[in-house]
Amino acid sequence: MNSVDDIWARVLELMGQDLTPVAINTWFDECRIASLSENSMTLLIPSDFKRGVVETRFMPAVKKALSQLFAGEMDVFLVGEEPEARSADTSVPDPDEYTFEKFVVGPSNKFAHAASLAVAEGQTRDYNPLFIYGESGLGKTHLLYAIRHKVARLHPEYNIVFVRGGDFMNELITAIQTGKNVEFREKYRSADLFLIDDIQIVAGKISTQDEMFHTFNTLHEAHKQMVFTSDRPPSEMPTLADRLRTRFESGLLADIQPPDFETRAAIVRNKSTKLGLILPNDVVNYVAENMTSNVRQLEGAVLKIRAQRDLMDAPITVAVASRVLKDMFREKTSFVPTPEDVINETARYFSITPEDVKGQRRTRNTALARQIAMYEIRILTNLSLQDIGNIFEGRDHTTVLSSIQKIEKNMESDPEFAQQIRDITANINSMK
Repeated sequence: MNSVDDIWARVLELMGQDLTPVAINTWFDECRIASLSENSMTLLIPSDFKRGVVETRFMPAVKKALSQLFAGEMDVFLVGEEPEARSADTSVPDPDEYTFEKFVVGPSNKFAHAASLAVAEGQTRDYNPLFIYGESGLGKTHLLYAIRHKVARLHPEYNIVFVRGGDFMNELITAIQTGKNVEFREKYRSADLFLIDDIQIVAGKISTQDEMFHTFNTLHEAHKQMVFTSDRPPSEMPTLADRLRTRFESGLLADIQPPDFETRAAIVRNKSTKLGLILPNDVVNYVAENMTSNVRQLEGAVLKIRAQRDLMDAPITVAVASRVLKDMFREKTSFVPTPEDVINETARYFSITPEDVKGQRRTRNTALARQIAMYEIRILTNLSLQDIGNIFEGRDHTTVLSSIQKIEKNMESDPEFAQQIRDITANINSMK
């Protein structure tokens, strides 16, 4: 076999052992391989309707043929456009790049990561639905693809349905216009695992919300796992129907915050290694210190640095990185707060003085404010544990670490407390 066309022709031939020529000609006439790796294939099917039918009815036949051809199980992903033809914000990620193993875990995302892994491995049925939320570019979609990837490995017989909120809405509109409501419902309500990205898009769309409500009920009653991602929690979607809000909140809510300095540095190293780029420590630190908003921004910075190296064939220094990334710095909408900013805002939130936050008073309110201030400084700045301890009247790094761990533990177990921390973080980030 000399090309992907030859491989696809052979796949169709093997599928002919189980499917009639009419079925193959009807549903696979527009199909071709968009990409192929050692353990996965992405199949291009331009028609939304045909793609839905293939995903619902014929995936077992496709996977069986691939298994016969390559002597092993392979993941199959369906797309409606060439991946490279899509914009950066809506591209279909390379499935092999978006796994749990390649997700950089830090304090800001470890709860969402742990919950996602538990769901993917079938460790619990209590997290249904799992609702992951956070700002754009923090790794929500990565976790969604990682869940799909692992579940497909563990349960190749599962019918896994992955869709974006906007595509779900558009498919419903098309189904209504063409009288294909039954096929639409069969596609989604027959899922063993239902993954939907950017669910917030359905808020305010009456027909889409109705369809989502009935799909949710069908899958939940059948004990089928659902995972949603959103840029905000259900409580912050004012146009979301109450009956959907209560269902989204009935499982487990897991938020992702912007990464702290150490996590940002790890992401920069991870991305540069994948690209065959060895960055000096000072360059890694420079990028991590100045790119604070999201993972996508960090990865974009590494790509620009690699392009500079390839074009100029010169060593990458902090000065070079500064020049290459200056446009990205100008586009930053956030700022890096100082420890004083954090302490002042925390003190204001708890109606105490900054001196109380930094000092030795041990009232319950003051002690909590102090622990929160330590946590916020850790996630919002690049200070070490010892540096943070020095700010709080010379406390040692073990005291700081213990305070941070207490805050993280309380956030994981108490949604109201987690929301309180998010409010404080938002207030700090809004300071100018």
